[in-house]
This record gives sequence, C-alpha cells and structure tokens, in this order.
Amino acid sequence: MSSTKAPQREVFATRGAFIFAAIGSAVGLGNIWRFPYITYDNGGGAFIIPYLVALLTAGIPLLFFDYAMGHRSRGSAPLAFRMASKVAEPIGWFQTGVAFFIGIYYAAIIGWAGCYMFFSLNQAWGDDATGFFTETFLHASDPGISFEFVPGILIPIILVWIATLGILLAGVQNGIARFSKIFIPLLVVLFLALVVRALFLPGAFDGINALFTPDFAALADPAVWIAAYGQIFFSLSIAFGIMITYASYLKRKTNLTGAGLVVGFSNSAFEILAGIGVFAALGFMAAAQGTQVSEVAESGIGLAFMAFPTLISEMPGGALFGFAFFACLVFAGLTSIISIVQVPIQAVREKFGLGDRASTLLVGGIMAVISILLMPTVTGLYVLDTIDAWANNIGIVGGAVVALITIGWIARRLPVLRDHLNAISSFKVGWLWMIILGGLTTIVLIYMLITQIMTYSTEGYEEYPAVLTGTFGWGMIGLLIIASIVLTLIKWPQKTLDAAEAAVADSVAEKNRTNTTHGGAH
Repeated sequence: MSSTKAPQREVFATRGAFIFAAIGSAVGLGNIWRFPYITYDNGGGAFIIPYLVALLTAGIPLLFFDYAMGHRSRGSAPLAFRMASKVAEPIGWFQTGVAFFIGIYYAAIIGWAGCYMFFSLNQAWGDDATGFFTETFLHASDPGISFEFVPGILIPIILVWIATLGILLAGVQNGIARFSKIFIPLLVVLFLALVVRALFLPGAFDGINALFTPDFAALADPAVWIAAYGQIFFSLSIAFGIMITYASYLKRKTNLTGAGLVVGFSNSAFEILAGIGVFAALGFMAAAQGTQVSEVAESGIGLAFMAFPTLISEMPGGALFGFAFFACLVFAGLTSIISIVQVPIQAVREKFGLGDRASTLLVGGIMAVISILLMPTVTGLYVLDTIDAWANNIGIVGGAVVALITIGWIARRLPVLRDHLNAISSFKVGWLWMIILGGLTTIVLIYMLITQIMTYSTEGYEEYPAVLTGTFGWGMIGLLIIASIVLTLIKWPQKTLDAAEAAVADSVAEKNRTNTTHGGAH
C-alpha cells in the first residue's frame, strides 16, 4: 500500500450511479438528430454493419482507454495524461479545452429546444418553420461576425446555465448522479412514447423502410466506413475528457470494462430507437406532403428546428408530440452538458488547488459569460455551426490521434492500462485490445483528421466567409494548442501529485494482488 494518503475526493456512490451518468453524457443531441440521417445517407440498413464494426473496434476500446486513464490516476484529463507520461499533459489540456468550447454552444441549443417546447403548443412558427427559425426566432443575418443581441434567446440560455451550474454545485453524487438517475429513465420513457406514437402515423413504415432498406453497394465506399467511425466517436463522449473525468470519481474496485460495455451498447440502442422514431415521423411528413422521404430527410439543427415543426403542424395531436419531442432534446442536452462542463471544472480545480464550489463558479461562470455574449447574437447560429464543426472534426479527432500515438506508441503505456483494467474488471482485455487501439483505430482516426483538415483548408466550410472560419474554427484550434502548452508549464500543487501517485501505487498493488491470486489458483 502507498504511504501517501489521498485527500477525500468525491465519488459516485455506486457503479449504477456512474453508468447512469455516463449514459447521460453519451446520449445527447447527436443521437436524436445525427444518427438517423447518417444511417439513411450511408447505405440504410447496410450501414449497421460498419456502425457495429466501428463500435467494437473504436468506440468500446476507446471507452476502456479513457476509463483506465481516469480511474488509474483518480484525476482530470490533464492529470491523467501527466501520470501516464509527463510529455502527454498538453493532450489532456487540449481535450479539456475542446469540452470548454463545446459547452459554450451546447447551452444555446438546449435553450432553443426549451423555447420550442412552448412554441409547439400553439405552433408559433405558422406556415413557414424554416423562416421562423432563422429570421423571426434567431434573427440570423448573413454569415459574418456581429454582436447584435437577440433578446428572445438571451433569457433561455441564461436559464440553461443556471440549471447546469446548480446541478454541478450540488456535487458529483448529489448533483450529476442524482440528476442522471432521474432524467435518463424519464428521457427513455418519453422517447419510447414518441416512437410508439410515430409508428401509428400514416406513412410511418414508408419512413422506416427508407431508413433500413439496405444498400450493400455502399459498403464498398470508404466514406461510409469513415461516417460510421465518426458517428460512434462523436456519440460516445470519448476523447474530450468526459469519460476520463467521470471514471476518476469511481471507487477503487470498480468493474470498468463491464460498465463500458453497458454504456456503449445502451448508447447504440438509443440511437437505433431514435432512428425508428425520427424516420417514422418523416415518413408521415412525406406522405402528408405527397413527396418522397428523401425530400424531407434532414440532419442536425435543420431536422430539429425546421423539419420537425413542419411535421408537428401537420400531425394529429401535434402540440403534445412537439412538446414531448423538444422536452427530450432538453433532457438529453442537460445530461450531456453537465458532463461537458465538469471536465474543465475538475481540471482547473486540481491544477490550481481550488475548492469544489470556487472552481465550479469560476470555470462555469466564465463559460456561461462567453456563451451569453456569443450565442444570443444575429450571427450566433453561424458561430455555433463553425465551432461545432472544428471542435468535433478537428479538435476531438486530433486530440484522440495525438493521445493514442503518445500513450500507445511513444510512452508505450497501453500494457499498463490493460493491466489496470484487468485487475478490477470482469471482461478482460489483452493483446487484441492494444493492437486495435494502437493500430486500426489510430490509422482510421489519422485518415479522418487529414481528410478533414484538407477539406476545410481547400474548400472552406458551408461557404462561410474566411473571417468566420478563421476566427471560430482555426483560431479556436490555435488558441487551444497555445493554452495547452501554457497551462502545462504551470506547476501542480504537491498534494495533487501526491494523491495521483498514491492512486497509481494502489493500481500497481491491485495488479500484483490479482496476479498473486491467479497464480495461487493455478
């Protein structure tokens, strides 16, 4: 046993509390509005094959990687990377920074969904849902940079931040865990009710057929496989500090791989449920308009705030359906944003030796202020879209690539992480896990990253002006790299390092105990 006693650290009371929190983080807006369209656009039912391959060769292996990193060191992303290899600390700060920026815009989408819950009751968008969303609601001007405020969006975003920080101030167990244990079952029940309602609409099964009819020829297209890896990657909350942070709150003896399998498959089950519900509704919408499903199928913000309001206006009982649909977006968004904001809070808390409340108010407050200044403006929609594209496609993927190369190839710490997982978990990982993670997953992610960088560099993004993509796209990535280096140069408090070293020593002792037990058993 280590002689250094780690200071009291908040923990999830049970593994179930952790699983609910992790599922809450993974099940977010992307499950509802991204997966259905990605599936439809990439071979329909045939897409399930690359999707499952990606889940098994990238999603779950990376979940295990993040869990082992966080649990072994009992630390935030920067501390976990530092304890794996001193040269790796900037990677942890970079991933933390990505979470920082995602949190800033995520709050705005939850705020919009909150407004639309009530707009649904009287179909406030009238006959033109698209025009209402972009012009009447957001007052979106031409893409550019303007800080002219839109008062109608300001208050909902403030309310989202009050709710988020209120939950986080209550702590890991009383805040994050309790909220997730209430709202994840509520989200599932509510969404199941929506899916059942959608299935009884005329034309529903035309929509489901459009979604799941397999186009096996699509499997020969590398872009379809990349889309599958991208979807798994973005929907599981991996590689931007969340699962490292959450795993650091687990008790010393926790079945990490068992929890990872539950989280991974629960997330995918919800995505498939969302696909059925969304395309059943779109099938009805196509039938009502006398058009093809392909004409009404959209992804992302367009699906939620343009296609669905049109659908709500056309269907019987639309007001109630709409209220429930946008309530689902709010619940899914809130369970995700609390995990996103907790990442930089925990990192700053440990690096600067701050208390729980002080770090939550400082970091959460800064994020809230930036969000409130940027998002409720006439260019908020374009700023949000740009940050989202670069944070996901360059930030998360880039952070994962550098992490796997540094930890796997340079520091060669994958055997250490494997031993940590196996010492306390039911599902054992071995050479296959290390080969998949250090080989296949890394190569796929490198390809994704290079392709995306070349696309954004040569073609730009959505015909947005260079000043917008340069400031909120490339500028954000550049700022994250500089901030990661600067924060790494600041010394850690000795008590933080002592606690992390004690946790690592406990991990080694646990491995030795396991080896001794197994040796004796044979």
